[in-house]
Amino acid sequence: MNIDNMILQTPYLSLDEEFYNLTKSDPLEEPYLISFNPGAASLINLDEESANDPLLVSLLNGTFIPKGASPFAMCYAGHQFGHYNPWLGDGRANNLGTLNGWNLQTKGSGETLYSRSADGRAAIRSSIREYLMSESMFHLGIATTRALGIIGSKTKIIRNAVENAAVVMRMSTSWVRFGTFEYFYYRREYDKLHSLAEYVIEESYPHLQNDEDRLLKMFCEVVDKTATLIAQWQAIGFNHGVMNTDNMSIAGLTIDYGPFAMMDDFNFGYICNCSDTVGRYSYGEQPNIAYWNLTMLAKALSPIIPKDKMDKKLEEYGASLYPNAYIEVMCNKLGLSEKLDSDAELVEELVIALHDAFVDYTLFFRTLSHYDGNREPLYDIAMDPVVIDKWLGMYDKRLLIENSTYEQRTQTMLQENPKYVLKNHMLQEAIVLAEKGDYSRVEELLYIAAHPYDELPEFEHFAGDTPEEYKNIGLSCSS
Repeated sequence: MNIDNMILQTPYLSLDEEFYNLTKSDPLEEPYLISFNPGAASLINLDEESANDPLLVSLLNGTFIPKGASPFAMCYAGHQFGHYNPWLGDGRANNLGTLNGWNLQTKGSGETLYSRSADGRAAIRSSIREYLMSESMFHLGIATTRALGIIGSKTKIIRNAVENAAVVMRMSTSWVRFGTFEYFYYRREYDKLHSLAEYVIEESYPHLQNDEDRLLKMFCEVVDKTATLIAQWQAIGFNHGVMNTDNMSIAGLTIDYGPFAMMDDFNFGYICNCSDTVGRYSYGEQPNIAYWNLTMLAKALSPIIPKDKMDKKLEEYGASLYPNAYIEVMCNKLGLSEKLDSDAELVEELVIALHDAFVDYTLFFRTLSHYDGNREPLYDIAMDPVVIDKWLGMYDKRLLIENSTYEQRTQTMLQENPKYVLKNHMLQEAIVLAEKGDYSRVEELLYIAAHPYDELPEFEHFAGDTPEEYKNIGLSCSS
């Protein structure tokens, strides 16, 4: 399929008009293609040759509207840093419609009803970060939105400085957020709350459609998916940075990449968002914040789902769902196939050791994947090898219980522990070059993102320890 043959549907517009506002893009000046993602294009059966089609830039710029599309911005509310904001919504995004189960959205396409005095634009740096990171998370096996492509322009916007505006086309199986439900709950429009729940079931949980208890089961699955998602974030060393309820996906996806970060030296209390002065959304708090957000969702759903039943499910989150999911993925990273109750202590002690050792998180696990009893390679990458040595003593004893060979364990661990993750200093290098008109690093990182577990000799320099001056830096919400 080529771009001209795209036919979209707009099922969200079947809901009441309060759910959305019809929009028109404000095209960028002198737009040009920065990058096209063939992996995402395949999801909507779009030909790879579309990268050379002039309509691609027009599609992202809003000057070409596919058949069946009807651009709109979605309305929602949300708790931002713990405080309820009743009026949010897509302030700089246009939803075009759905194709092959994917909702297409252009981010940075101009003002909408929900822009709240902002310009509705996105800077080239934030657009590149989201474009690349969403692809990276997908290839790391973590549920996420995707991105089809990104365009730059001569349009000027003011952020920390005067910058060029860009648009990234995002793709998601759902853009409904916890905050979408909150909007109608706090306005006491419970009939619309129910309509939204039924829409979400049809879009994201269709296997529940004919179930008499589908609303409760939908909530239970959201809890399950969220627990799994956060466990994966923690295990890979990902800090989202802005876990407001309007940034939480009802489909259990990673959405809205802003001041995110992949961990450099492991720091349990790392705060990647420099606006987060108290560390509400620090790396270590993410499991707790996810639970808090789920309680806000339960509150919003309480007029249509029995609260006591939702509370019972929420109890499972902290008692078993999240802990079990986290221990399971961490044991996989450690190459442990025999599951023991004592593995929780082994993982807990590892987290403490990593925090005290000042060691690169990704590099540690990749090095551990080759561990054959020789501790020197692990000593060499830690600032404090003593704490690593103590934990390795526990790990050696635990490995004696395993039935797998060293070769089998190594093969498994190399598929669980990536050699490459997109750290902020890598993304920043791509941004600096892109601002000068050089998009080669964007393409290189897109390739690396798609091959996180592979040995890529030409990119070996990206697999090492982060340079000291770039470790665990903070970013703003406009990053």
